Amino acid sequence: MDAAAKTDEYDLIVLGAGAVGENVADRAVQGGLTTIIVESELVGGECSYWACMPSKALLRPAQALRAAQHVGGASQAVTGKLDVRAVFDRRDSFTSNWSDDGQVKWLDSAGIDLARGFGRLTGEREVTVTDADGGTRVLRARHAVAISTGSEAVIPPIDGLREAAPWTSREATSAEELPESLAVIGGGVVAVEMATVYASLGSKVTIIARGELLASMEPFAGERVAAGLKELGVDVRTSTGTTSVHRGDEGVTITLDGGEEISASEVLVATGRSAHNRDIGLETVGLEPGKWIETDDTLRVPGIDWLYAVGDVNGRVLLTHQGKYQARAAGDAIAARAKGDDVDDGPWGRHVATADHAAVPQVTFSFPEVASVGLTEAAAREAGHDVTVIDYDLGWVAGASVYEDGFEGQARLVIDTERDIVIGATFVGPEVAELIQAATIAIVGEVPIARLWHAVPAYPTISEIWLRLLEGYGRDSA
Repeated sequence: MDAAAKTDEYDLIVLGAGAVGENVADRAVQGGLTTIIVESELVGGECSYWACMPSKALLRPAQALRAAQHVGGASQAVTGKLDVRAVFDRRDSFTSNWSDDGQVKWLDSAGIDLARGFGRLTGEREVTVTDADGGTRVLRARHAVAISTGSEAVIPPIDGLREAAPWTSREATSAEELPESLAVIGGGVVAVEMATVYASLGSKVTIIARGELLASMEPFAGERVAAGLKELGVDVRTSTGTTSVHRGDEGVTITLDGGEEISASEVLVATGRSAHNRDIGLETVGLEPGKWIETDDTLRVPGIDWLYAVGDVNGRVLLTHQGKYQARAAGDAIAARAKGDDVDDGPWGRHVATADHAAVPQVTFSFPEVASVGLTEAAAREAGHDVTVIDYDLGWVAGASVYEDGFEGQARLVIDTERDIVIGATFVGPEVAELIQAATIAIVGEVPIARLWHAVPAYPTISEIWLRLLEGYGRDSA
């Protein structure tokens, strides 16, 4: 260690200044603790600059255009196409042109210190930060260290893929030029969202998925998204593997399992994420670098009473909003333990992330959108629940027909018939994202079906789907 290294003490040290790390730090400061965040890239993290915000900014213009094109009277007024440069410029405004000045100002206003540089665990409650010039600074935590370093894209061991310099979600969300053609390897959320973006902007897109699209969701979700992508002109290849990738002077060539070759200007790999923690000193505390860090529901690492892992890095749920939910629980728990206060660590307590297990909301901003929360039918049955599944065509709801001409969509409730509560919900259709919070509240609150009958949806809104689903289950059943 550099003999000139400066040593500072804080109550809490947070590794990673993404949305999750910021929230851990903020809750701890509000609880009366001194806190410092260590960050080697941009304050604000993946979500702000290479994921949630830029991807949704890229998706929204095409979504707005399609909405206008499907409403009589408005459709006649829509005569142009998307302006690709304007779309990219609007995206850039949401990333602040990849400047974190505003985020740094927020840290300062919140009373959170910032250490620029790469942080590694070097001892018990100790982090050594190396800055860009090679200088070092030793930080010691009086109470806790929280790891919030997130996740990174997986590059699968496909022959030639890594050498072909593929895009990951970072390059896809920050590109400044529209590729003439794009091949997407993967069938999950990132794959279908980016296929939607680039097909909408005018690229020739091929999506290559080893299984079905959105395989972890209800089957009809992937089927409808596949149909939507095909409507956008995407060549959708499911149940198709990739054996090799080669980059030449004219772009990339992807060879499929059967020997067929696909050519594209760029190839995007969207086959999953892994823990971004390979070089942060986990071995010094007996943990394995590159693996998800196991935690209890207060996000504390078992057997290490001062160490917490919050957000993607623990592998519980790889979603920003769920990571921020964990962060609020962890920050409050760290503050409570530091002050000797009681910790409310029972299910649904203040200091736990109970919802991670079976009440996680997610929206896939594809065409059409998919909004889901809780358990799918298959997952519910596998968990041993006795369930009834209610399906309804969203297009039959009066509010949907007013919203968009020829509205197409589907809704499903998974109901635990033993307890008469909703344990899963999925909505597929144009802009169904706003439907999911009501389902989340019903699931988290374990609202009895008999009481849900008294939650009257306004007419004519798409939320009237709730009445139709309850009618499908039957009032006598509740």
